[in-house]
Amino acid sequence: MIKSIEVSGKDEDEAIEIALGQLGLSRDDVSVEIVERAKKGLLGIKSTPAIVKVIYEEDDNRSNSAEKFLSGLLERMDIEAEMEVSEDTAAINIVLKGSSPGELIGRRGETLDAIQHLTNYVVNRGSESRIRVNIDAENYRERRNETLEKLAIRTAGKVLKYRRNMTLEPMNAYERHIIHATLQEHDNISTYSVGSEPNRRIVVAFGAGNDSGNRSERGERGERRPTKTPVNSTPPKSSAPPPPEETTAANPNPGQPFREWS
Repeated sequence: MIKSIEVSGKDEDEAIEIALGQLGLSRDDVSVEIVERAKKGLLGIKSTPAIVKVIYEEDDNRSNSAEKFLSGLLERMDIEAEMEVSEDTAAINIVLKGSSPGELIGRRGETLDAIQHLTNYVVNRGSESRIRVNIDAENYRERRNETLEKLAIRTAGKVLKYRRNMTLEPMNAYERHIIHATLQEHDNISTYSVGSEPNRRIVVAFGAGNDSGNRSERGERGERRPTKTPVNSTPPKSSAPPPPEETTAANPNPGQPFREWS
């Protein structure tokens, strides 16, 4: 299938480089038409950028398209990695194996998430039906999910023990979904998110939760709404002393929601 994109840049060469970066293709894989050449205005005033039309052939096999894009992207990142690609009716699954898994994963999976996001965009661009691309390295996704589930359960236990809301570290939408889903059936526990991306956090709340937080969750796809507290039920009393506020490093600001860091 023949496709094309138009990209602007300071000059023709820059516009072409931008287009190749977006497509994950080399110069030999495309043909270029100059739509408008760059013009320099007097003393830099009223200058206009160059616009180029880059024509390329898209592989109808989206697994091949994902693999080809990833190969180009990793080459530009100067990362050597092997790919294992499999496809089912719901998703394309890619496992990356390299000598430097830390470079592929990044801090808390940020690099891996970025690679996955870009690959999803390229594979689904211009397609009428979408397919999800899942990218993993060194089994990071499964290990991270287990860590988040344990964090959710541990935090819920503290919330019940101390009857105090706890705010977790910033997480992306997928990780917040794991926390919401894990605590979905916990009695006297509700969860909602506060803040804006990329610093959006989950609050694990005692009881019915925060009404304003509940409303903010309705607009966030895939996140858990606060669970309902059983009618006419009274939370069990705890004989445990309240947590120290002045001396704990996890709560340097007494009176503010207790924060848990994983």
